[in-house]
Amino acid sequence: MSTRTTLIVSVILILAVSVVSAMLYPQLPELVASHWNANNQVDGYMSRFWGAFLMPVVSVGMLALFLLIPTIDPLKANVAKFRGYFNTFILLLLVFLFYIHGLTLAWNLGHTSFDMGTAMLPALGLFFIYLGIMMKKAKRNWFIGIRTPWTLSSDAVWNETHRLGSTLYIASGILALVGVFFAPYALWFVMAPLLGSSLFLVVYSYVLYQRETKTD
Repeated sequence: MSTRTTLIVSVILILAVSVVSAMLYPQLPELVASHWNANNQVDGYMSRFWGAFLMPVVSVGMLALFLLIPTIDPLKANVAKFRGYFNTFILLLLVFLFYIHGLTLAWNLGHTSFDMGTAMLPALGLFFIYLGIMMKKAKRNWFIGIRTPWTLSSDAVWNETHRLGSTLYIASGILALVGVFFAPYALWFVMAPLLGSSLFLVVYSYVLYQRETKTD
């Protein structure tokens, strides 16, 4: 996906969500539920205005940031090699954020029969799967991917770490999707694979770098 297309679709999406939020604004309570704990109980609130418009505002900032990143990265030539995948990532991130926003609005409009954590899993799972796909294409850079001192110091370590990371993140996404069927343990189906994979990849990149430097 081209950067221009990404920008146009993203702006249309942000405007559409903002319009819907404005239309629903009068129906929202004065205090909007904004955070749920692991037991699907509300443990955080915000004002009606921010409950309706915080996500669109945040999305504008994130869109600007992600469009800026490729232009200031010292290794921007490498980013250009997988820019199409990164552009798709930007759009999918916005879709993910607005999906969560939609769930939040639905809950505050009285549709509270669903489990918030479980409802998030399909979006999380698909998002992790795409992250895994993008990892396989990502080239060494300072902002996107598994950035450890060792991956940033070696193309070989970067490529091998991201090759394995791609598999692990796709597997984490699949496990998140499976978690939909195990609602009481849904959080574990997301956090355990994600944290475990991330920690393993940090150690793995270190081991690879040590092997490479000893060989040299």
